Amino acid sequence: MPIRRLPPETVNRIAAGEVVERPASAIKELVENALDAGSTRIEIQADGGGLARILIADDGHGMAPDQLALAVQRHATSKLEPDDAGDVDLLRIHTLGFRGEALPSIGSVARLTITSRAPGLDAHQITVEGGDQRPVAPAAFPGPHGARVEVRDLFYATPARLKFMKSERAEAMAISEEIKRQAMAHEAVAFTLDLDGRTVLRLPAEHPGDEGRLKRLAALLGRDFEANALLIDQSREGIRLSGYAGLPTYSRGNGAHQYLFVNGRPVRDRLLQGALRGAYADFLARDRHPAAALFLDIDPLFVDVNVHPAKAEVRFRDPALVRGLIVGALRHALAAAGHRASTTVAADALSGFRPHTGVAAFSPSSQTSQGFSGGYSGWTGWDRPAGLAQDLPGLNERSARVEPGDPYALSPKPYSPDAAPAAADIDHPLGAARAQVHGTYIVAQTRDGIVVVDQHAAHERLVYERMKAQMAEGAVTRQALLTPEVVELDPAEADRVIARAEELAQLGLIVEPFGGGAVLVRETPALLGDADVQGLIRDIADDLAEHGAALALSERLGEVCGTMACHGSVRAGRVLSAPEMNALLRQMEATPHSGQCNHGRPTYVELKLQDLEKLFGRR
Repeated sequence: MPIRRLPPETVNRIAAGEVVERPASAIKELVENALDAGSTRIEIQADGGGLARILIADDGHGMAPDQLALAVQRHATSKLEPDDAGDVDLLRIHTLGFRGEALPSIGSVARLTITSRAPGLDAHQITVEGGDQRPVAPAAFPGPHGARVEVRDLFYATPARLKFMKSERAEAMAISEEIKRQAMAHEAVAFTLDLDGRTVLRLPAEHPGDEGRLKRLAALLGRDFEANALLIDQSREGIRLSGYAGLPTYSRGNGAHQYLFVNGRPVRDRLLQGALRGAYADFLARDRHPAAALFLDIDPLFVDVNVHPAKAEVRFRDPALVRGLIVGALRHALAAAGHRASTTVAADALSGFRPHTGVAAFSPSSQTSQGFSGGYSGWTGWDRPAGLAQDLPGLNERSARVEPGDPYALSPKPYSPDAAPAAADIDHPLGAARAQVHGTYIVAQTRDGIVVVDQHAAHERLVYERMKAQMAEGAVTRQALLTPEVVELDPAEADRVIARAEELAQLGLIVEPFGGGAVLVRETPALLGDADVQGLIRDIADDLAEHGAALALSERLGEVCGTMACHGSVRAGRVLSAPEMNALLRQMEATPHSGQCNHGRPTYVELKLQDLEKLFGRR
């Protein structure tokens, strides 16, 4: 078959297949044109999922009549400036659109009408139907300048493409999501979106900068995001990362609330998404995802935005620098948050309360071991948690023995419910310990409310952070077992553990082979105290089996240290004395990230006094 040149109409339709995949992508191109035109207000209308009709109206600088005919020609653009020699530098892209393909591509597969007015000139319009261009003609225009682009019967000229479109509802949702992304990136521009005659978004222009950006994000992602977002603003070697990221306890079940922008361009980049996951690796379980809107400003010379027809992906000249900036900036912000937990934790807790108006029969015998600490049948004294004294100051003293069954046994002296907490403790952010319930939860009183702490989750985070600090210093303190412990494993599991003996030693765990299918443990990290060595080794073997042998343990510090920390933590059901509980609270306040455990779950819930008053009808 001989080589022949394709007709211009066919070329345009092929280009349309790359640039205009669906109605949302057509709207994206048109909105980007409006933004490049300096618009401060953009109105979007879509009917029938954008397949029946699309209208984009803006107040940008518009186009002169002699520019309209050129605008619908392929590779005609006002956004690339040639140098004196007539060459164009494709590495210096300062605009959102630059290919000059959007308008001719849309015009080749739909009925396209562009009406525009430049300042001081009369309005004109041009129509293109299925690639057939009509002459430019005078037209009416409602404003002093701007453009109105109307697209009807999208893909009517390529009926086969219509078969691959989703339902009108799905296409409308894709349009809404696209406008949300554009609105996040340009908080100083007002956006209005109407779908089938119904206004679904009306966003006023916000003041440029962090404050206006957060208002725009709150309008799109909800007030909860605003209340639980951390400001991100870090620079490195001329690259700036800004935006907002949610607290770990404000996590989501999927990555739908992760928005990434490069020089104002919404992108879906694996490098950026991977860096975001890496920054939260210490704080979230694998099935939880952080919420974030991150904006990367970088010299166009160091990023290639021309690697994808729809400009949805980018390529960085130094990807390691970009990834390091993102991970470092996010971790810095998370560390600065200290023990802060998301406000949604308290809201979720309050929603679980149900007021009771009836009078329930009360019997003293109903106060069983499910009540306050110490209420255990046959219990004769305090049993200090293993390993706690090595972590928390003031826990070396042995608590006094109390009478069995004392429901208020919290401290060396019998606890009085009328006794006021020490002023020095109650003024701390997490307050003063007042009770331990179900042998698991510490109830503390603050100046303006109460705090409920999960003792196991909280101490697990403290041990984990201490282990990380010792790892960073290269000196994890070890303790020799009085009698080395033999752990029986499956032969394959034992081989995996022994193969990582050197790396485990860096974490303070000394293991040796002990015949077929067994491991001998001689030393453990001192932070773990009297840990369950059998369970610890089996869990580490499971971690190695799940992640395979390709990655070094140092690259999975979170998983391995988290496993160890869990075994060295105060267990649920362990009775604590008042000094022990208060010491745990003080250490939480002094430890970064203590608002969530190693799996991203909250370690405490704070209920304000006004919330309690509302619960009981006092407000």
